[in-house]
Amino acid sequence: MFEAALRPGRIGSLQLPNRIVMGSMHLGIEAESTDGAALAAFYVERARGGAGLIVTGGSAVSRVGAGGRHYSFINEDGDEPKLRRVAAAVHEAGGRIALQLFHAGRYAFQESFGLQPVAPSPIASKFSRAEPRELTDGEIWETIGDFARGAARAKDFGFDAVEVMASEGYLLNQFISPLTNRREDAWGGDAERRMRFGIEVLRAIRRAVGPDFPVIFRISGADLMEGGTPQEEILAYARALAGEGVDALNIGIGWHESSIPTVQAIVPTGIWVRYAAAVKDAVGALPVIASNRINSLDMADRVLAEGRVDFISMARPFLADPLLVAKAIRGEARLVNTCIACNQACIDRSLSDQAVSCMVNPRAARELELREDEAVRAREPRRFAVVGAGPAGMEAARVLAALGHHVELFDAHDGLGGQFRMACRIPGKEDFAETIRYFTNELTRLGVTFHLRRSLGDGDAALLRSFDGVVMATGVHPRRISLPGVDLPHVVSYVDVLQGSATVGERVAVIGGGGIGIDVAHLLSHGDAPISEEARFLYEQGIDHVDGAETLLVTHRRVAVMRRGKPLGEHIGRSTRWAVLKALRLQGVQTYTGIAYERIVSEGVWIVDAQGERKLIEADTVVIAAGQEPNTALRPTLDRVGVPYAVVGGAKEATELNAVRAFEEGARAAHDFATRSSVRFSTHLRSVTW
Repeated sequence: MFEAALRPGRIGSLQLPNRIVMGSMHLGIEAESTDGAALAAFYVERARGGAGLIVTGGSAVSRVGAGGRHYSFINEDGDEPKLRRVAAAVHEAGGRIALQLFHAGRYAFQESFGLQPVAPSPIASKFSRAEPRELTDGEIWETIGDFARGAARAKDFGFDAVEVMASEGYLLNQFISPLTNRREDAWGGDAERRMRFGIEVLRAIRRAVGPDFPVIFRISGADLMEGGTPQEEILAYARALAGEGVDALNIGIGWHESSIPTVQAIVPTGIWVRYAAAVKDAVGALPVIASNRINSLDMADRVLAEGRVDFISMARPFLADPLLVAKAIRGEARLVNTCIACNQACIDRSLSDQAVSCMVNPRAARELELREDEAVRAREPRRFAVVGAGPAGMEAARVLAALGHHVELFDAHDGLGGQFRMACRIPGKEDFAETIRYFTNELTRLGVTFHLRRSLGDGDAALLRSFDGVVMATGVHPRRISLPGVDLPHVVSYVDVLQGSATVGERVAVIGGGGIGIDVAHLLSHGDAPISEEARFLYEQGIDHVDGAETLLVTHRRVAVMRRGKPLGEHIGRSTRWAVLKALRLQGVQTYTGIAYERIVSEGVWIVDAQGERKLIEADTVVIAAGQEPNTALRPTLDRVGVPYAVVGGAKEATELNAVRAFEEGARAAHDFATRSSVRFSTHLRSVTW
């Protein structure tokens, strides 16, 4: 199984045990003051997990080129010890690691270090919202020297290769694009001169590291920017780099400013392989790495078996499960924790210069803080109850069991997952079901006892007293609203819609424009198409033409979403919100913000819109999606029985319920319980709310 993915490969002089590359991710812990201990621990766990090659997060070649305050700096002596430590630790773990050389160009943030960003031309970026200064000829050569010096230092520090970031709209990508390179000198004016900067960077690196040290370039397979680099120029750039002796090309996709989503959950998996395959066709025998939205080893194996590319880069999947490859080798693919492309704890945090982690694996980048190795496992196992099998409860049960304790998991429903059981019905969120699959299998493996269709209350006082501690993860209830007409028969809860138990008419009004209201609107407006989701996405985004487009998407519903405040979906993550709202616009959803509700009537909902105009939103079905309230019914019982307990997830705080917070609170509560030598007699843990 996975023969293509697990087949050995070679990049230049570097022999690799398999075809899976852990792609570069900025972690936000590169600048921490632990001499690289946490950074090394993160990469070591992925090396032990079987990644064929690890590529570090971007290490800036100069301070003006950093993407934020928390980057490492390959050319600054202060970062040498931690970078050496990372390389040595990965080698000790049996892995191979490349350092990514990074320069943000116009994507740098001036507020990071008080330095005005630099770029080929002084064209402001919507991403960093700063106008860059145009590099002089002398500064261009200095920057080329920065890349070469960084590569030589990476080699000296013990890294196995370097990868040059020349994709996703960063500096080298800015030089080849006619959108951002308006120069008329030796560095711009036509395609050949726009390519020159990248070629000179490669030449300088090769002179600095010699012929046998592997050099990878990550280039953009498509900018997805109107007026951006034409496809034929991208392929010519790939051929030019191949001719100059690059050892592999890693193919990225899109810019941060692109209006086309590239990494969000609504993007079909594997959709961007086509661009890597086009580069492979252009460069022949040179190894080509495909990346972006490949979130399973099964998909990676299928792509590799087709022979369209040579390696697969998987970045976020190694946040979700560092043992991704090792589990496959052991025949335990069912135990892989799948990346669901939510972006909330990874990309969204990276874009705001925060420490990165993972929604479904809060240990990611916290391996030293949330240890689960043999040294911290319980010598005297205790008994814990976890009440509620949603995100917080599943993770709490997993951590307690992984640390050697006996765990019993209670839930009123017939399966695990909590809110994820509804979320996986939303178009683009189907992989949320993979999280439920993982926890069901992993908790079974760990010996957790399940009590499903089992609610706990006052009659269970004796049972609760039998445990050494309880994690109360009982989740939320839909918030009831006070509005005339709310009890009419055509008014339903979002729960009924997302569980598929409500009959929904052709005209729908959704009361509530937070994350859940947006999900409901997306589900009900999505409609059917007589083509694959991949073809539908490419058509909707204007990438591919489809004959008969006017009849391609068929939906019988007209959906309107209303909200008192502004904006819609304000708590949806930065990298996802715009893409989801774009999808709603494409599906014809009407949106109303800043409104006041008057009443629900049989014909729909009377509102006063933002301009003060009274209006009837016609609807056959009205869906209430006005938020949630904590389910705290068990708390008085826990107080009476005196058992130590922790309250986590929605049961603690339901405002715009955040699954990232729920998973993390479950993990932290479990670690706190498990690391106390005498939790039974700890008064500190009474009524803890994480």
